Amino acid sequence: MESIKDIYRIGYGPSSSHTMGPRKAMELFTLKHGRARSLRVTLYGALAATGRGHRTDVALIEEAARSHLDCEVLWEPETILERHPNALMIEALEENGKIFCAEKYYSVGGGKIVHEDESVSEDHIYPHTNLKDILQWCLENGRPLWEYTVLHESDDLMEYLKEVWEVMKASIRSGLDHEGVLPGGLNLTRKAAGYFAKAMHLSGPIGKRSRVYAYALAVSEENASGGRIVTAPTCGSCGVVPAVLMYQKEVYKITENRILRALATSGLIGALVKENASISGAEVGCQGEIGTACAMASGASTQLMGGTNYQIEYAAEMGLEHHLGLTCDPIGGLVQIPCIERNALASARALNHMNYSLLSDGRHRISFDEVVSVMNETGKALPSLYRETSGGGLAKL
Repeated sequence: MESIKDIYRIGYGPSSSHTMGPRKAMELFTLKHGRARSLRVTLYGALAATGRGHRTDVALIEEAARSHLDCEVLWEPETILERHPNALMIEALEENGKIFCAEKYYSVGGGKIVHEDESVSEDHIYPHTNLKDILQWCLENGRPLWEYTVLHESDDLMEYLKEVWEVMKASIRSGLDHEGVLPGGLNLTRKAAGYFAKAMHLSGPIGKRSRVYAYALAVSEENASGGRIVTAPTCGSCGVVPAVLMYQKEVYKITENRILRALATSGLIGALVKENASISGAEVGCQGEIGTACAMASGASTQLMGGTNYQIEYAAEMGLEHHLGLTCDPIGGLVQIPCIERNALASARALNHMNYSLLSDGRHRISFDEVVSVMNETGKALPSLYRETSGGGLAKL
């Protein structure tokens, strides 16, 4: 299992798989092939089907321009490569238009790019690959989940998580400060500022809980407008974890150090899903994105409220279980409808999972590991038009 740093990637929206990933592939390619005079990129499968809405072509052209290269983008949504539905081929052209190099890359989710000659996973730093074994290790060694994570990561993990938290907070502040219409053509009005203003004038539990909606909307709207965010685990689901953590920090006066420890646990949950299933909407639908984000936030919030390792596992299990079968069907290929609203509601559900698990002793019938397996099976069984192609579901409206 890889580092949780791969779950928390700092970058610009609106899509980790369609914007951050292809931009990274272009960066890697241009560094290797400096004698190119122009470039041609072919997008395949889901990357092509919703690439325009996700500004994939814009990201590629902008990155190529950094190396003073022109870039032509071709679209082949009907061609799905066997390895992953998010695929692109970059060709380097000489002055006479002759191709002297061509390489394929796969955007496997969360902003991660894999070259055609590489395996999807590398740099395994954890000795365990499922939560059951991790819980057993923690029991035998008297360790909380966050400490298990810290012990197996590099020494700079907490410094990295501090940067992650700073970017998360900044995206909330920026999202609450901006108003107007989101780019892309849907003419969707930004709601975060209005929700926050109303929340601050409401008293009691309703007012407090309304803040989590505002925070999730703020981050998701920043992502939709191409702002700087943190994948958690993806751009499309980036609002859930920061919203829940900010809510708890303000309502329960949680210290910064405890927030960072919660991020460590949250990242571990996301890494387990990525290892044993997928966080790519193109591969398993939105259950892999918003479902994983909800599981991460559910576990992190439970830890912050003093939950045991087993209560954390229970909360995370519910976060994923109750999003099983969720399709990825963005209208117009934009990370806006239903994506933004899903972030807000998943944030509230995470807090419900926290409450529910804390009332229990942490024992339950279906384990987190089992739900991850079922999610993977369910996602692979979904027809492709429900997996980020904008060809079915709500995307047809």
